[in-house]
This record gives sequence, C-alpha cells and structure tokens, in this order.
Amino acid sequence: MRMHHPSGRWRLGLCLSLLTVFMWGVLPIALQITLEQMDGYTITWYRFMASAVFLGSYLALRKGMPRLLGQGSSVWILLILVILGLGGNYVLYILGLSHTSAGSAQVLIQLAPAMAMVGALVFFRERFVKAQWFGLFVLALGMSLFFHNRLGEILAESGEYSLGLILIVLAAITWAVYALAQKQLLSVMSSAAVMWIVYTGSTLLLFPVASPRSILDLDSLRFWLLVFAALNTLIAYGAFSEALAHWEASRVNAVLSLTPIATLSMIGIGSTLWPGIVASEPLNALSGVGAALVVAGSMTIALTQPAKSVAPLNLKSSSEEALDEEPGDPV
Repeated sequence: MRMHHPSGRWRLGLCLSLLTVFMWGVLPIALQITLEQMDGYTITWYRFMASAVFLGSYLALRKGMPRLLGQGSSVWILLILVILGLGGNYVLYILGLSHTSAGSAQVLIQLAPAMAMVGALVFFRERFVKAQWFGLFVLALGMSLFFHNRLGEILAESGEYSLGLILIVLAAITWAVYALAQKQLLSVMSSAAVMWIVYTGSTLLLFPVASPRSILDLDSLRFWLLVFAALNTLIAYGAFSEALAHWEASRVNAVLSLTPIATLSMIGIGSTLWPGIVASEPLNALSGVGAALVVAGSMTIALTQPAKSVAPLNLKSSSEEALDEEPGDPV
C-alpha cells in the first residue's frame, strides 16, 4: 500500500475540518430537539437509512461496491463487530442524550478516541509515548472538572442524569470497538465500502424497533432537523475525508477536538436566541476550564506521533491487493 501524501492545500483542509466540527457540534442539539417528537430508535434508523441509500448510490456509480462473497471468517467477524459497534454507538448516544444534556454528551463522548487508543495498546500492542499519557491525564482531569457541578444530579436517587452519562460512556466503548475492527478491515476493502455495510446492516437491525410512520407526526421544525441529522453523517464524513486529502491526519484530528467547544458555543447562542427550543447548559468557570482541558487533552493525543506498533492482521488473500485509500473515522 502506497503512503498517502496530502496535497498541501492546508487552508482548504482547515476549512473542511471546521465544517466537520460545525456539523458534529450542532448534531446533538438537533437530535435532542427531534427527540421531543420521535423516539431515538426511529431517528437513528432514518440516519442509517439515508446514509445507506446515498453512499450505496455513490459506490454503485463508481463501481466500488464491496465484494462479500469469498471473504474468510475473520472478515465476517470483523464486519459484524463494525456493524454492532457503530450501530450501538449511534443508538446508545441518542438514548443517553434523552437523559442528559447535549453539552455533557458531547464532552463525555470524547472518551471514544481515547478508548480506541487504549484498545490499540491492548490488541495491537502499540506503545504510548509520554505525551499520550499526559494527554489522557489532561482529558480525565478536564472531565472531572466539567462535571463537578453536576455531582448532585449524578448521585440523585432518580439517577436519570447518571443513566444518560452511563449510556454515553457505553456509546464511547462501542465506538472504540468499531474503530479497532475497522482498522483491520481497511486491509481488504475501502473505508467507504465498510461504512456502506455498516449503514445497511444497522438499517436492517433497527427496522423492527423503528416507527418510520411517526415522521408524519413531526412539526416542520423537527422534520427539517431530522433531515439535517440524516444528512449530517454524509456531509461531515465527506468533509472529513476530503480534509484528509489536503492536510495531515494529526492536524485534522486536532481541529476535530474542538467539537465540544463548538457544541457548548452553539448551546449558548441557541438558548439565548431561542430559549424555548434550545436548553441551556449549566456551566460555571470551573466547568469551562474543564471543557478546555478536555479539548487540550484530545489535541495532545491527536498531535502526538504514536510509537511503533504491530501491523494489523493480513486479511487479504494472495490474489487481492490493498486499496490505496486513506481511512477515516466518522462519528
């Protein structure tokens, strides 16, 4: 596999990275408002269904549909893991969002890449450098400071807020499972092909518990927010993938670490302009410092060059060639 070299158009890469930050930053707010009139399973089903249709059409036109026949058992196991991993991530995240706030969910989900990194340490025998350990420490410290003023809600007898946080942590774990499995699959198929399989498989799995006809009960605001949520993955992932073509992956991921700040900023603006629609996030100065530390820790991890690791499992048959394509990590 040839090494990918970015085009060097860093301004375009930066703009595309910021577009991804905006899309992912606004998403939890849109989801939380839509949850007022539609259940999380149905919202997620529409998101997966739209992504499967549009991405499948693109792959069909490009003659890039994945070849599943003849794949070994290892590939099928990994495909099941990526479907359950990302599908579980989407479902658990939106269920957690129904019990907590958009800002809290977006800050806590930053555990996902850190958990994937720890998973790589265990399964791929990667070694952390000191800066990565420091980034993890800063991330954990930022989490504790951000949630310090919500300790009463976390420990409350009703436990609704703490239930939401637990679901978000589980969403981060399932995303890490997806990311680690996808890393292995990229040796036999493109990232876009893997994502189409994930979207299609998740659409089929969620159909029995979804209520597609409930879209008829949405008011105009929540209908268009559902459309936005359904297209968000494709737009954000497309911008993210294109940013990688023009800028170094570490720099792109460092910019994406700003997503929690984007969400908190959007909440502040939205709750001021539309207080009856966008719920405010109860923050004090220490919580703000915590959010900044979460971003700083994530950036440190993203910008740190990892130590040498064991190469992923070779899943290719002797007649197959690796695809020369930059892998992506859609959220």
